[in-house]
Amino acid sequence: MSIIIRIIDKISDVFGIVAGFTMIIGVGLILTEIIVRSVFGGSIYITYEYTGYFMVAITLFGLAYTLKEKGHIRLSLLHRIVKPGRGRTILDIYAFICGFVIFAIITYATLDFFLDTYAKGTRSMQITKTYLALPQFAMPLGSFVMSLQFIAEVLKSIIKLRTGEFDEEEDAESEALGR
Repeated sequence: MSIIIRIIDKISDVFGIVAGFTMIIGVGLILTEIIVRSVFGGSIYITYEYTGYFMVAITLFGLAYTLKEKGHIRLSLLHRIVKPGRGRTILDIYAFICGFVIFAIITYATLDFFLDTYAKGTRSMQITKTYLALPQFAMPLGSFVMSLQFIAEVLKSIIKLRTGEFDEEEDAESEALGR
């Protein structure tokens, strides 16, 4: 079980790095557009279109890494009611399973959307006439990786239940951060 968790965590790390590089490329594209407009009075015409694609990729590729690092905003009302330890871990498992189900549905829907675009050969209406299946592939891929990370989080929680080793540091950190 720990091997599966490590593999999924590594995949999430890789996608977090890809999201970071995608952000750098998007910023570079925007800076290039600013320079071309300011210095040359022109445009490279692809900035708005491609930064939109990059924003989707950044968001979806970064989701799983953020979940792994416990960086998402959490509603902690039930967490505060349930005492730390076994009860809170069971609550976490339930929440992770709900997240998995939601992202499995999102993965299916975005995969269907991608396959439809691929089958029809749809292109953007912009000057680039980008084959839309390419940027749309980020949606099912990122959603799938997020689904995998939810599975890893469930497995981590099951290990906590089996071993009885609950993170006291995590509780202190959550309190300090207001989670």
